[in-house]
Amino acid sequence: MENSNKSLNLSNTGIIYNSEIEGSKDFARLVSDAFFENKLTSNKPSVFDTENMPDNLTFAIPIGGDGTLLKCARHYSTLNVPVFGFNMGRLGYLSQALPSELNYVIQKIKDKDFRIEERLMLKSSADNIALNDMVIKKEFSARTSVLNLFINEKPVCSYMADGIIISTPTGSTAYALSAGGPVVSPDIDCFLIVPICPHTLNARPVIVNADEKLTVKICENTDYQIISDGQDIRKFTNEVTVQKYKNSAELLLLNKDKQDFYRILRQKLHWGVAPNKC
Repeated sequence: MENSNKSLNLSNTGIIYNSEIEGSKDFARLVSDAFFENKLTSNKPSVFDTENMPDNLTFAIPIGGDGTLLKCARHYSTLNVPVFGFNMGRLGYLSQALPSELNYVIQKIKDKDFRIEERLMLKSSADNIALNDMVIKKEFSARTSVLNLFINEKPVCSYMADGIIISTPTGSTAYALSAGGPVVSPDIDCFLIVPICPHTLNARPVIVNADEKLTVKICENTDYQIISDGQDIRKFTNEVTVQKYKNSAELLLLNKDKQDFYRILRQKLHWGVAPNKC
């Protein structure tokens, strides 16, 4: 993760809503009105759904949950466009603000009290990209797989497991965490390799430098899939590689305090919070 020196260009701001989330379109229109009425933009920002995201935006505001933000972040990473999310979903770990905080967000942007962070992304040989993670597993069978991991073409280990998660630090608090992986600060340039339900006691997550080339080879002649951020599914046979993507996701983050990452861990995931006494 790096803090970008890039200034925020609001000249062509777009509000992008998830049509599957009730009320997201109406709130997207409220955001558009608020940006225009507060003179953040000279024209009222256009509203789009996630199936029709334009390529000419200078700033994208996804309305939905973390899945909506991930989809927007992948799309706009190729265009170097910052994104900022409003959460109308469940957890809202990456989507920073609630609809009730619209005025607060407007004031923060007016005051330039924010930063733009560049987040590490993944790219696979199946030609998909991810901000959170890539998940490798069988397409249909529920049987355990043997997945051979190579780093820079050198054999590292064989996992007998349901699959493998290759995660960025941003994704370390997502599926990788549920599978037993560590929490990694987003300012560390690394990948996490986490087996899913390994059928052995000696299989542990591994953290490697983000400049490494990761290859997963399959012993059996069965179709496998690599899933990007739980959304983009690609099929492959025999082997697949995962590397650092040339572009970064640009996330606009409000300066709520100096320890945003750990504060959100405590608030959203209740990490490091002792249980209440009886």
